[in-house]
Amino acid sequence: MKGQNLLTLGDLSSGELETLLTLAQQLKAGDSSQAAKNRVLGLLFYKASTRTRVSFSVATYHLGGQVIDLNPQAMQVGRGEPIQDTARVLAGYLDVLAIRTFAQEDIEAFAHYAGIPVINALSDLCHPCQVLADLLTIKECFGGWEGLTLTYLGDGNNVAHSLLLGCALAGVNIRVATPSDYQPQSAIVQQAKKLASGSEIILTDDPKAAAEGAQVIYTDVWASMGQEDSAATRLPVFTPYQVNEELMRLASTDAIVLHCLPAHRGEEITEAVLESYQSQVWRQAENRMHAQKALLASVLG
Repeated sequence: MKGQNLLTLGDLSSGELETLLTLAQQLKAGDSSQAAKNRVLGLLFYKASTRTRVSFSVATYHLGGQVIDLNPQAMQVGRGEPIQDTARVLAGYLDVLAIRTFAQEDIEAFAHYAGIPVINALSDLCHPCQVLADLLTIKECFGGWEGLTLTYLGDGNNVAHSLLLGCALAGVNIRVATPSDYQPQSAIVQQAKKLASGSEIILTDDPKAAAEGAQVIYTDVWASMGQEDSAATRLPVFTPYQVNEELMRLASTDAIVLHCLPAHRGEEITEAVLESYQSQVWRQAENRMHAQKALLASVLG
């Protein structure tokens, strides 16, 4: 993957995904790499971040590199400098650039003009780095992906989009249960179906049917960053999709619970489930660092 961008998980092949997460397991187990020695990662974040910012920074330091935290409001791009100008200037200073922003088109524009690896650290369309960590966590918990079913409940948002693509590549069956007006984008669903080889992709508005027998129950906040004004109106619509003890009884007896965080306890997930023995949320959060370390090592060669 040397020199490659990661704008969506659709940029990867199934083989690249498996190789990348095998490397993540090796690095987590203690293998060392200095792939980022004398290299610099730029973090250009237009949105708030805890896990992504810290995990990318620590991963880079572990690989022997340096990090520059770029505040767009303190840069000329925040005052209207065109992306193509900023991208070409940053490419002269940096070795890799991770961007968290609203429009997927902005990340694609940076990638087009920069000439260095550009990583999508979250956009409104997708969150590929999160799902790399999710698939790593699932592989650790079950020893592999074959025959597993992941059920996602809630908003058909950027995380749902990346789960669709990631599960298709990994061969994991995926059921996405959302209110009818909040389904994932049809273009992403169709792309996932083209990538899938044998895995099942189901969209439904029935959370209980979706949870039946699933090995992985996954949820996210009901109003993503930038949608806070609609949170109150979404609450009654999404309440039937809450991950609670009743819903978990429908899942497989060995089911795990995942949440990309931050969690709104008592809304999309109950306190009891989040803190239960089935919750792998904290391992999942730690795996952001390990998956991104492997990603950085790969794109830096």
